[in-house]
Amino acid sequence: MAIRAHLDWAKNYVVEQVLREALNYMDRNPEENFPKLLQVARLLARQEGHKRQIQQVLEAYRQNPSIRAYVHRLFDLHPNVKQRLIFNWFVHAMLLGIPKQQQVAKETGVHIPNFFLLDPTSACNLRCQGCWAGEYEKHHSLDLELVDRLCREAKEVGIYWLVLSGGEPFCWPHLVEMAARHPDMAFMVYTNGTLIDEKMADQLLEVGNLSPAISLEGWREATDARRGPGVFDKVMRAMDLMRERGLAFGASLTITRHNVEEVTSEEFVDFLIQKGVLYVWSFHYIPIGRQPQPELMVTPEQRAYLVERVNYIRTHKPLMWADFWNDGQLTLGCIAGGRRYFHITASGDVEPCAFAHFTLDNIKEKSLMEVLQSPLMKAYQERQPFCENLLRPCPIIDVPQALREIVAVTGARPTHPGAETILEGPLAQYLDQHSARWAQVADRLWEEIQSKKRAEELTASP
Repeated sequence: MAIRAHLDWAKNYVVEQVLREALNYMDRNPEENFPKLLQVARLLARQEGHKRQIQQVLEAYRQNPSIRAYVHRLFDLHPNVKQRLIFNWFVHAMLLGIPKQQQVAKETGVHIPNFFLLDPTSACNLRCQGCWAGEYEKHHSLDLELVDRLCREAKEVGIYWLVLSGGEPFCWPHLVEMAARHPDMAFMVYTNGTLIDEKMADQLLEVGNLSPAISLEGWREATDARRGPGVFDKVMRAMDLMRERGLAFGASLTITRHNVEEVTSEEFVDFLIQKGVLYVWSFHYIPIGRQPQPELMVTPEQRAYLVERVNYIRTHKPLMWADFWNDGQLTLGCIAGGRRYFHITASGDVEPCAFAHFTLDNIKEKSLMEVLQSPLMKAYQERQPFCENLLRPCPIIDVPQALREIVAVTGARPTHPGAETILEGPLAQYLDQHSARWAQVADRLWEEIQSKKRAEELTASP
C-alpha cells in the first residue's frame, strides 16, 4: 500500500510539473499554444472519458469563435489566479482528482462525490426576500479547524474542489486563511458581493485559489427589490475591483417567472461579460427557506425557453453558463445526495442537497467518509436518476414523490422548522401540480431532443 501510494504521488508530481510548464509556455501565445496544451493534457489524462472530453474542447476551440474568445479571457487573468485556481480546478480536481475518487470508491465501496457545498457561517449582512437559507438559525458558525479537517479528508479521497455558501461566507473571518492553508484546492464562494472592498480584493489576489460567484436578480431595480437598496451598485463596484486585479469571478442568478427574460437577455449577458464575469450559475426559484412564494417559480413554458436560450448563450457568448435544473441532460440526472455533491450547513448538519433540508448526520460527530455512507445518501443514489427524462432530474420540483419516499424510508429529520412543508400540505400539493404541468412540456421536449440525436447519429454513421 505504501509503495503504491508513493508511486501515485510520483506520477501526480510528474503530471503537475509537465502541465505547469505547458501552462507557462502557453502564456506566450495562447491562440497558437492552447491546442498544444490540450494535446499534452490528453496524453496525460488517465481516463478515456477525460481524453474524449479534452478532444471535444479542442474541436470546439478550433470551430467556435466564442469558445476561443472565452479561453483567451481565462489567459488574461492574473498569473497567480491561473497558477492556483485554474490549475487546481483543471488538474487537481478533474484530471487527477476524479480518478482518485473512483479508485477510493472501488476499494471502499463508498461513492465519492466530485465536490461538496459548505456553509461556514449562517450569519449574513443582508436579509434577502425568499432566501433559500433564510430559516436556518443565524448564530451558527463552523470552527476553522473543523473546516481544515474536512479539506484534508476531502483531498485524501480525491476531492479538490470545495464550494462555500451561507449565510454570507465573507462574514466568516477565516475564509482567506482557509484557502491559504490549502493552496492545492480550488474554492468557489456564493456571495452577495457587498463585503468585497479593495482590501479583500487584494487578499483574494494574494491567495489566488478562491473565486466569488456574486448573486444578482437582474438589473438594479430587480436586484435591489430583493436584496435591499444600494446592493446592485455595491456589487458593480466589487466586480470592477476584481476585474482590475485579474481575478476570476462569476455570477449566481436566481430565475423567477418575473426576471427570466431580463437575466437571459442579450443586453444583460453582454453586460456581465463586460464587467468581467467568467461563469454563471442559474438557479430556478424553489419555494423553500424564508417565506416561500410558489407563484415565483418559472412556468413550464419559461423553463422550456431556458433550455434553448442557455444553450444558445453557451455556444454564442464567451461565457460559461450552468443551469442547475435544466442541465440534467448533461449531468445524467440529479447531482445531489453525494452522487456529485452534498451540503453541510453552518450547524454541521449534512443534507443531500442545498434545497432538501433534511439530515441524519452531523459533520462535527463523524468523518467525511462516515457521512458519505449515510442511509440518506444511499437512498438518494439508489433512486438516481429519478426520471428517465433527464429534463426532470429533481426530486423536489420534478418528481416530488421521490423525496417523500427518501425521507420516509430513512427517517431523516428537518434541519429547520418549516422544511417539511415541501413534503405535505398546500405547498406540497402545489409542487405536485407544478411538476405535472412541467412533465407534459418536458416529455414532448425530451422526445424532440432524442429524435434529433437519433437523426444525427444516422447521418454520421457510414
